[in-house]
Amino acid sequence: MEYQRSTSAITKTLFLLATVMFLSITVALGQLKTVQGIVKDSKTKEPIAYATVAVVGAPSSPGSAMSTQESGRFTLKFPMTYTKIRVSSIGYDYKDVFVTNDETQQIEILMDAQDNTLDEVVVRAKKRKYTNKENPAVALIRKVIENKSKNRLTGQQFAQYDQYEKISLGLSNLSEKFVNKKIFKNYQFLFELDDSAKTANKYLLPAFMEEKLSKVYYRKDPKKTKQYIVGEQRAQFDPKFIDNDGLSAYFNKLYESVDIYDNNITLVTNQFLSPIANSSPTFYKFFITDTIKTQQPWLVELSFFPRNKADMLFKGQLYITLDGNYAVQGANMTVADDINLNFVRDMNIELKFDQDESKRFYLSQSTLGIDFSLTDKGTGIRGNRTVNYKNYKTGVVQPDSIYSGPETVIAYNISDGKGTRKLFDAQRQIPLTKNELNIYHNIDTLQQIPSFKTFMDIAALVFSGYKQAGPVEIGPVNTFYSFNPVEGFRLRVGGRTTESFSKRFYAESYAAYGFKDEKWKYFLSGTYAFNNKSVYSFPQHYIRASFQRDTKIPGQALEFIQEDNFLLSFKRGDNENYIYNDVYRIDYRKEFENRLSIGLGFNATKQSPAGTLRYQIIDQDGQTRVFNEINSTELSVNVRYAPHEQFYQGKLYRTPIFNKYPIFNFNYTAGLKDVFKGEYSYHNFNVSAFKRFYLSQFGYADVDVAGTYIAGKGIPFPFLTIHRANQTYAYQLNSYNLMNFLEFVSDHHVSANVQYYMNGFLLNKIPVIKQLKLREVFSFKAVYGGLRDENNPDHSNQVFDFQKNANNEQSSYTFASEPYMEASVGLSNIFKILRVDYVRRLNYLNHPGAPKSGIRARVKFDF
Repeated sequence: MEYQRSTSAITKTLFLLATVMFLSITVALGQLKTVQGIVKDSKTKEPIAYATVAVVGAPSSPGSAMSTQESGRFTLKFPMTYTKIRVSSIGYDYKDVFVTNDETQQIEILMDAQDNTLDEVVVRAKKRKYTNKENPAVALIRKVIENKSKNRLTGQQFAQYDQYEKISLGLSNLSEKFVNKKIFKNYQFLFELDDSAKTANKYLLPAFMEEKLSKVYYRKDPKKTKQYIVGEQRAQFDPKFIDNDGLSAYFNKLYESVDIYDNNITLVTNQFLSPIANSSPTFYKFFITDTIKTQQPWLVELSFFPRNKADMLFKGQLYITLDGNYAVQGANMTVADDINLNFVRDMNIELKFDQDESKRFYLSQSTLGIDFSLTDKGTGIRGNRTVNYKNYKTGVVQPDSIYSGPETVIAYNISDGKGTRKLFDAQRQIPLTKNELNIYHNIDTLQQIPSFKTFMDIAALVFSGYKQAGPVEIGPVNTFYSFNPVEGFRLRVGGRTTESFSKRFYAESYAAYGFKDEKWKYFLSGTYAFNNKSVYSFPQHYIRASFQRDTKIPGQALEFIQEDNFLLSFKRGDNENYIYNDVYRIDYRKEFENRLSIGLGFNATKQSPAGTLRYQIIDQDGQTRVFNEINSTELSVNVRYAPHEQFYQGKLYRTPIFNKYPIFNFNYTAGLKDVFKGEYSYHNFNVSAFKRFYLSQFGYADVDVAGTYIAGKGIPFPFLTIHRANQTYAYQLNSYNLMNFLEFVSDHHVSANVQYYMNGFLLNKIPVIKQLKLREVFSFKAVYGGLRDENNPDHSNQVFDFQKNANNEQSSYTFASEPYMEASVGLSNIFKILRVDYVRRLNYLNHPGAPKSGIRARVKFDF
């Protein structure tokens, strides 16, 4: 009994002691002490700026570590239980200092310089003009640049890893007043409080979510990156209103992956110079602001800022390893407030790197957040993209079959939503936030609400020009009314079927009436899709039969807009040269996943002159023969290759998302004489190439070159190349803006079109002007060719005469001894949406009605 009582007493005593200790620690943790001090060099007694002062053993928190000010002073507040702080700075041995439990205390810390410190590393408290010369920060960044090739992924012979990426977007900065409006009564489940907002009571509306799981393999020689997508899910809208695939491609283009080792980083369709680009010391200022010796290898915090705040540059911090490899261990970047970048209210980039088995650092997580808005304080769109990498391995040789085929392939066949969700629940590397978890459910719920369907219907009408009407849609509305000299006042109405009618068969039609010529025009087509997909979505595979009776300006092939668009009704000068066209067509088109597309066409056309256009031949004896119509039958082949092309598919046309890869086109058209009334035999060969050249801080240039050769004799001008002119007041990229309609005709030619966008590189350097955030744009266009004698009316009486104007002056020509040339200089980004050019015609000024110069404008939304 005595032994048991003794044991019980000991147990109670130990329990009481433990309780007292626990309470003491708890109380101590709740009490804070304040340590103020100054860090100095032990020999010179000069203050040491930007030294790191950290509480040893304390968890990472805002008060547990800081950098000294320029005066060397610091203030720390931390719990009583911690009694040691550590001070470190580049060029000095770190120093541990014990502190008392007094609530406030003052200390002085003297640091000993390292023996191997570089002599040129000098810290001065006074400000001086920034220079690269003898700057240790610049010397360090040059070491990083020197070692880039061995530290980046492409420096490895073989690499592989698992990749998880997610991108989410939503409306941001919504006020409580906005959310509580009566119109949103049925939508309250969508809104969520924004914890990251800078002011209280702000809401966000999640609207888009996409996730991907992939396995990625890299091989250096021959160079190839292969991504196998093993899982994908997305919150989707009704495809009647939105091209979900195109929307995904566009968002992924805005929120591209960030590779700090690339010289240029593409974001929001612009190129930013990397802080470790080869030329970065020319455009950035660098400062050593901290050293971190609490981990291995030691790190240097290198802060950087743009020399010019309006340029496409970052600001932030890099963390560089001091192990002789000078690798980037982490990066935090954003942009300056004064940057010449549209609609971007905020941007944040965070990169994290981990060590692999060979002690090399690889990118383990990339986070990019961008907040778009028309104004600084208004509603915006906030998006975040996070890419996480794990199971990173190097040196694992894979068979060649792993790398064969396109760079990205779908490697899953999960068709039901439950299977996909289970896959992501098991393999998702980063848990979804509360906001992200709700997006999938909310988007599905939202689309069941009738008022939202009505809203989307109206939005589709405004942005695409088509009005939904059950299984058909009516439009486009911008063609309902127009006017021209031949037809006068013109009314048109049209429409087409949708996938609700059929997923394989599509019909399209319109009817128009001109009140001056009192003629009906109409169009009817039927399209059959072989792949059971919309004929407007990628990859297209269809056959189409159509008939069209309408007017046309010779030589005008409008790729993205209808010729009877209301805005094109306003033209400079006089032009009444029109054609009435009757065209029967059969077209076949197939697109492949590698962005190669093939088109075959067969058409029979009857052309009749309209307005002042004349088809006439003057014989050797001076007699004039007038033709009321000509007939042609053509067989055509088109091959287009656009590697890695991305685009947004609208209801009218595709909007390309340009990249660094070229686009090639080859067209061949054969005129078939004596086939379906065809009167002429010829062979038309046309090749063209387009490429966007990115020039880093100097902007980018779009270069388009083309050439045509038409073989055949006695070919009248309607079947030759009538060079594309522009008599509107809009600046057209692919037309000659000071050339008149039907002014130049050729049967062989070469052309070049250069559009150079400098993105404000010069204007950003001019005081006051730079506040307007204007951007320079330059262009040069030239075309040169000719007519062989057998197709030139000046040498042959077997072809139609050149056209004449109302004053009986010749108004159509072929080229003389020099090319036609025009150039322009302009300002873009006016009010963030307008481009205005002064265009100058450089030659052939003696032609009747040839303008010497002009002002042209173009609406251009760009970041």
